[in-house]
Amino acid sequence: MNRRTLIAGGITTWVAARAAADGLKSGERLAAAARAQVGVTTIYDPAYTRIPYPNGDVPRSRGVCADVIVRAGRDALGLDLQKLVHDDLAAHFDAYPSHRVWGERGPDPSIDHRRVLNLQTYFTRAGCRAWAAAGPTPGDGFPLPLAAGDIITWLLDARLPHIGIVVSSVSRGANARVVHNIGRGAEDSALAEFAPHRAIAHFRWPGAA
Repeated sequence: MNRRTLIAGGITTWVAARAAADGLKSGERLAAAARAQVGVTTIYDPAYTRIPYPNGDVPRSRGVCADVIVRAGRDALGLDLQKLVHDDLAAHFDAYPSHRVWGERGPDPSIDHRRVLNLQTYFTRAGCRAWAAAGPTPGDGFPLPLAAGDIITWLLDARLPHIGIVVSSVSRGANARVVHNIGRGAEDSALAEFAPHRAIAHFRWPGAA
């Protein structure tokens, strides 16, 4: 059994157990945990902060877009993305963009999981990717349907990687709402506000739909 299978299997076990605990689908739990951050996280703060490990966090009143995902995973499913990303990045450092994009010489559990490109890499390696734009050029929108709890990444101003959690399931002809932090704290926005979406990738925890 390879490492990717182990990662995906571990996530599936956690997701199934936590979702079964209260009868809710794990995607619904993630969406609810994301929405609960609105009005709590009111500041966008990208400053580097040394935090505890594992289960470390900056104050909930502040953070970046990746923190919305990390907090929802912890609150809804008991998944510590700080530890999950750190463990995989430490074992497969060259598979992550840390050294190419930020010039890192090794893993840093205070910041690695708080970067969109690292989360994308981890979710892909964990078998969570449902869709990705072909090649290096982002697509003009996400293929539907999108389900509550899905994690999506896109480019802001066609250049800045961004991440959010879908909080309303949509099918053809409908528009998704996402919780994210674009600069004013956690907020619930219509994806249409970012049209064209410049979509990068769409992820789903195994068993979440």
